[in-house]
Amino acid sequence: MAYRLERWSKKQIRKQLQIIRGDVAPTIVLKNATYLNNARKKWLNANIWMYEDRIIYVGKDMPVKLEKTEIIDCSDRFVVPGYIEHHAHPFQLYNPQSFAEYASVRGTTTLVNDNLMLLLNSDKKKALTLMGGLDELPTTMLWWCRYDAQTEFVQEDNVFSYSNMKAWLEHPLVVQGGELTSWPKVLLGDDSILHWMQETKKHSKPIEGHFPGASEKTLTQMALLGVNSDHEAMTGEEVLMRLDMGYTTSLRHSSIRPDLPKLLEELKELGLDDFSRVLMTTDGSTPSFYEQGVMDLLIKIALEKGIPDTEAYAMATYNAARHYNLDDSLGMIAPGRIAHINILESKDKPLPISVLAKGQWVKKDGVNCYPVTTFSWADYDINPLVIDWELTEDNLHFSMPLGIEMVNSVILKPYQIATDVTQTEIPDDSYECYFMMVDKKGNWLINTVIKGFANHISGFASSFSNTGDIFIIGKNKKDMLLAFQQLKKQQGGIVLVENGEVINTVELGLYGVMSVKPMEEVMKEERELTNALKERGYLFDDPIYSLLFFSSTHLPYIRVTQKGIFDVKKKTVLFPSIMR
Repeated sequence: MAYRLERWSKKQIRKQLQIIRGDVAPTIVLKNATYLNNARKKWLNANIWMYEDRIIYVGKDMPVKLEKTEIIDCSDRFVVPGYIEHHAHPFQLYNPQSFAEYASVRGTTTLVNDNLMLLLNSDKKKALTLMGGLDELPTTMLWWCRYDAQTEFVQEDNVFSYSNMKAWLEHPLVVQGGELTSWPKVLLGDDSILHWMQETKKHSKPIEGHFPGASEKTLTQMALLGVNSDHEAMTGEEVLMRLDMGYTTSLRHSSIRPDLPKLLEELKELGLDDFSRVLMTTDGSTPSFYEQGVMDLLIKIALEKGIPDTEAYAMATYNAARHYNLDDSLGMIAPGRIAHINILESKDKPLPISVLAKGQWVKKDGVNCYPVTTFSWADYDINPLVIDWELTEDNLHFSMPLGIEMVNSVILKPYQIATDVTQTEIPDDSYECYFMMVDKKGNWLINTVIKGFANHISGFASSFSNTGDIFIIGKNKKDMLLAFQQLKKQQGGIVLVENGEVINTVELGLYGVMSVKPMEEVMKEERELTNALKERGYLFDDPIYSLLFFSSTHLPYIRVTQKGIFDVKKKTVLFPSIMR
């Protein structure tokens, strides 16, 4: 069952038919519910019957049999489908299971997840088995299939092999290709990625693009190549350009791009009155951002900006389900759909007071009742990061003439190093720090200088990165080594050291990238880490995304990758990594 979107066997369906005929009682009935009918874009009144994880009937009748049926009177309530986050990156310190629980309790009962972390860290069999295991949660967990590593990756040919890609694309829990960050390669003639794009379409699955600042000509070419959607529009005009070309267009509101209020204001001024091909996403925000909510937050913003309630809710439910050709199972309150249902106090309060996910109460009358889940990550070979090698002062030799300078949280540019980097410490009056990227297996390293990260960070180490390799940053080489030693001791995470003392740690026990702790605890740890870094001179908004994107070659201008310091525009390695 875990591997099928068609969740119900012939025997189960026959039993569901018996409920309509009056021979079997439903498990839950929502009585006198005012519910959102997405097909008609209207609020209607009905009784909603469910049997286990499926909606059986929506209409005026009550069941003939009611033995052991739980009846909920919704006379003063409003009922909408469970929300869909169609563009989740479930590894931003949190993990897929912890994010699924947190999101579901706030009404987001379906996640369409990035698979990049699984691709880069797990073998195919374990990763696909994990997807099936996660699908046993009350939350519906669906996935993308990436076409590239979003960085210069040493083992790229092995990871994106024919057999791996074929298995991912054919898997029924994988519902799209992308997001396509490597589109320049395709335009320049990369037929291997184009092949997988075509295979995606053969399976009737859409392709999501990643086209920040793209011109009309570029968007047109990508449409010809088969891309169906994009979430990178940063102005109302860019949204309309995508819609005019037939793209499904997602409006982003995330920790690094909180654009939704501005986009909606501009779209209203531009006269957009049909949002049926518009979605919304939080785009893998860092943990503390979600204290405000998940998709419920985005619906709230849309309502506050004057978007009709039927359109606002559809952008987070029906529109997404229809885009993925899943509206026969998700995104609607109608017979045959999975029983993802949110019960609201009023139409203008999208944070539900009660939530049903796959027919289970995960929140009831304001109380979290998501089932206690002990998820055995080790069964899928997802374990703590084991560092069985040493780093010594001899490895902290800095002689490279080229440094990296931070323009904002995620943009890096090159600069000529003028500081004396042969000393054991860089003075505090400089915004420069030593910077190292070290292979998580200890085979190679890159030593340079970073400008603009902070001016008072003595020692800092992180295994949270795009590839799971280790970044070490600081002004004092001894404190940098101490940060690494603590990172090794706790088997992955983030460590901040000052004057020979560890002053802040975040333990990331899965791959050294994801925490096993609940979302609320991860939020607290992230907030404390961010405050500590800002107190020591971190200049920008989001240090977690800074760490994630140091290696990400879909961003300008240079990146620090496994192959070395990489010029994104020229697509060349400026200074190669050095074997230890």
